[in-house]
Amino acid sequence: MTKRMCQLPPKLVGEKILTRIPITSLRAVRSTCKLWNDLTNDWVLGKAAVTRQQFVGFMTMDSKVFSVRFHLCRKHKDDEDELLDLSIKQVDLLNDQVEISKVFQCDGLLLCVAKDHSRLVVWNPYLGQTKWIAPRTSLHRLDIYAFGCDDDKNNRNHKILRFVEYPREGLLKHEIYDLSSNSWRVLDVTSDWEIQFYQRNVSLKGNSYFFAQEKLGFGPNFMIIREIEDFLICFDFTRERFGPRLPLPFHSYVEETVTLSCVRDEQLAVLYQRLHPITLEIWVKTKIEPDAVSWSKFLNVDMRPLTGFQFDVEAGSFFIDEKEKVVVVFDVKEKYLQPTKTFEYHHTAFIIGDDGYYKSVSLRESPDFGKPDKTGQFPYPPLVCSLSYRPSLVQINLPGTRKETDD
Repeated sequence: MTKRMCQLPPKLVGEKILTRIPITSLRAVRSTCKLWNDLTNDWVLGKAAVTRQQFVGFMTMDSKVFSVRFHLCRKHKDDEDELLDLSIKQVDLLNDQVEISKVFQCDGLLLCVAKDHSRLVVWNPYLGQTKWIAPRTSLHRLDIYAFGCDDDKNNRNHKILRFVEYPREGLLKHEIYDLSSNSWRVLDVTSDWEIQFYQRNVSLKGNSYFFAQEKLGFGPNFMIIREIEDFLICFDFTRERFGPRLPLPFHSYVEETVTLSCVRDEQLAVLYQRLHPITLEIWVKTKIEPDAVSWSKFLNVDMRPLTGFQFDVEAGSFFIDEKEKVVVVFDVKEKYLQPTKTFEYHHTAFIIGDDGYYKSVSLRESPDFGKPDKTGQFPYPPLVCSLSYRPSLVQINLPGTRKETDD
């Protein structure tokens, strides 16, 4: 006798079906029947989701948004029977409407920046809701964005922070967009530090963390080469202000790679790659406060026998798997083709462990990498949003929003 889908054992449905379906397709699954809707809430939003070992999130490649699923199971570095599941699937909802250059995640919602700098979009992948946001002033490719929310658990009001630079006037302004009031405001911010436009920030417990450096002055000795102090800066979205400088466990130099990520939306992680010698360090912030910090080293690897090159300072987005003790770094791998004397480029995931474990996985070829498009912009390397994505039932039900009710 053939069983109907709704008659399948709940555990089988959860483990073999719901955990393998892309987040962006779950709304259709939930509408199958009431039982599957309840199972989805348990396996995706509830206690079962917390115990899963898979990593789920989003990333951008070639101005498209992709959902990412990662699961690694190995016994030791020579284990040939390891289980590696790395699934990358393009998201059609956004890509059919506009090309996306950057993605930021906070509390189950995503902030996406249009490649043509025309607008921003806030997206709930689980509910399938989007809200397009017009800027107060024209967007620019050098703008810096952050996405966060208030710390009120009963009212998770999301906000967008934007750094707007006016080179001719020598000004840097900070604007904030409040999704609850559907409006922009200019913040009164004076800083003695600066953030490079390509630096990725991460949202953790509603606040955003940035890698920053001391702002150089132009005094009588400005031609003297000196070390630049580097540190972290936290923006508190509840108080709408920046906190004090937070010390890092290392000191980086010009052209060395430093980038941020988070661990299960609970801890901050920092990737630092030295140039001499080419060494990869991963540090985890064990104390999560806007004005306090302490660190532990997760990984320290000599990269010379592995990749032999430095991850791009404008790339190097990553996440860590604490159980398997590996870091997964996303960048572009270059291959020289001797017959044609040309280069071939592939978006690649580099999986690295401190016990000598190393594996590179090609995600897709990037034939246009290194070539400017018609606007003069160069393609970004693959940039991964947090792989600790947890779906949200937050409704984006403001004026101008396409509202879809939960089934």
